[in-house]
Amino acid sequence: MNLLTSIIEEGYGTILLLFPFLLALITAFLAFPTIIFIAHAKQLVDVPDKRSVHSKTVPTLGGIGIFFAVAIVLTLSGAFLDAKLLMPVVGALIILFFLGVKDDILILSPKKKMLGQIIAALMVILITDIRILTFSGILGIGELPYFVSIGFTLFVFILIINAYNLIDGLDGLAGSVGLLVSLFYGFLFFKMQEMSLTVVSLALVGALIPFLYFNFSKVRKIFMGDTGSMVVGFLLAFQSIAFIHLNQSNPISQFHSNAPLLVLAILFFPLLDTLRIFYVRVVIYKKHPFSPDKNHIHHQMLQIGLKHWQVTIVIAIASTSVLISSLMFQDLSVNLLLLVIILSGIIMFSLPFFINYSVFNKRFKMNKLLRKLHVISYSKAK
Repeated sequence: MNLLTSIIEEGYGTILLLFPFLLALITAFLAFPTIIFIAHAKQLVDVPDKRSVHSKTVPTLGGIGIFFAVAIVLTLSGAFLDAKLLMPVVGALIILFFLGVKDDILILSPKKKMLGQIIAALMVILITDIRILTFSGILGIGELPYFVSIGFTLFVFILIINAYNLIDGLDGLAGSVGLLVSLFYGFLFFKMQEMSLTVVSLALVGALIPFLYFNFSKVRKIFMGDTGSMVVGFLLAFQSIAFIHLNQSNPISQFHSNAPLLVLAILFFPLLDTLRIFYVRVVIYKKHPFSPDKNHIHHQMLQIGLKHWQVTIVIAIASTSVLISSLMFQDLSVNLLLLVIILSGIIMFSLPFFINYSVFNKRFKMNKLLRKLHVISYSKAK
């Protein structure tokens, strides 16, 4: 039993967990102004193009501040918590950090980024042995053989990292999703008394709050960049897989049989957007799946007239609704619960477009009626 666990069992855990959160928060708040200043001085900024939703040059090195805040917290926590769990995560983040910085400054090929993600994910999977053990009967699939388990866990890591990267196209969207997901995982890990994982969640929450402050700023704006999307995406994937692993390893845990489905509900938006964008690009437009465009769900919401902050709020509400649906119906069989999550997710994320279509139709009919009344009144006047 380590020192921190002993202190937590004495009843001081909640107060003590404020320290990693506050350390990440303060570190990030102090780091971002310096990063923004250097980025402008060295012209390390994003220049707007036809795909951009901003009109001014903006630094893209926000991931540096997020990385340093999280890395400092995890490194210091490793002395008191589970170093075997936290140190491989820090090592993986260092790999992704250097890949991301190079991509933000010089552009890195997708193959090299993918290779780096695979190495980082495999390092954590093999050292910590945190992996998806079973499909829990989803689609009739049960326990996975060891190497299949490693391969599938690696696939989930890469999927979540790149799904998160794809939603980073709007002020506050990626940061808000990362914040909400980490808050929820932090709550669950704390309830499960997994303090090392709770610290991972709180460190990311503490780093993302200052990022969102500057990301929404009109004067000192900064973007997450590929560094940030890979670092945050990796941490979200790690938390997701750790949550699944812990519940599948414990037969009496609350989410033993449906942990993968709860993760699906938590990450429904980035996964839905990834599936949709790949379909649009590959099947409809016959393009490369990673070719940039403005066909993301958040871009479509902007086109129907919503503002940046409104899109973020709509997506947050829809995501929360999907999660609540999964919790309400968690006693269903896994395949029925899977169906509930998919249907509720599609309905919630389609709702803004149906509402907009309905409003548009009413306006069109009203304008048509007013034109008729105008013609009638004009002819009577003559």
